[in-house]
Amino acid sequence: MQYPHYNPESDNRPLSDEELDDLDELLAALPADAAMNIEALDGYLAGLLLTPGRPLAELPGEAWLPFVWGGDGDPDPAPFASGKQRKKVVMGVLRHLQSIATAWAQRPQAWEPIFSFADGEDEDTEYADAEDWAAGFLTAVALAPDAWTPWFDGGETAPLLAPIAALGSPDGALAEGSAEDRDAASRQIPDAMLALWKIRQSGRCPPQIG
Repeated sequence: MQYPHYNPESDNRPLSDEELDDLDELLAALPADAAMNIEALDGYLAGLLLTPGRPLAELPGEAWLPFVWGGDGDPDPAPFASGKQRKKVVMGVLRHLQSIATAWAQRPQAWEPIFSFADGEDEDTEYADAEDWAAGFLTAVALAPDAWTPWFDGGETAPLLAPIAALGSPDGALAEGSAEDRDAASRQIPDAMLALWKIRQSGRCPPQIG
């Protein structure tokens, strides 16, 4: 099964709030246990865009798109009810990917990742929890571990990635953390992502292995 490449020059429109909800529902209805929810997808796409080295536009779609729905099955190419449904999901993913890239390039301070929020004990308290987002980001990292290792070890980049490792790894430092600690780590992620994007675009990336 062939899937489209990501084209950073495409004129794909960002998803509206209603279309984003539709994509969330489509992903939630997929039968694969490993299918991403909309939060994990958002983190996954951010991680793909930030991956050092090879531009995402050079990576074949089949090398990264199937992870969104839990992989291409056998004998069916994907866990979709129809080719039309598959196409709708793929196009929704590509449009959301383009919207993240456009926001980072044109209006970074207006960009917001998609996190879960839970009410605290009083009405004025709300806790952010980026566990699923961070897990999605780490799925992108796992596709190019050698490229990412210098970033997780680098003096400038490691602190920016620390909240993601702490929240998204099953054995991360905040896997069993309090709501307050998880909230604090989650709220560091938006600024950290913009800082990493700026580093990547400036060419100040840590050296890669090999």
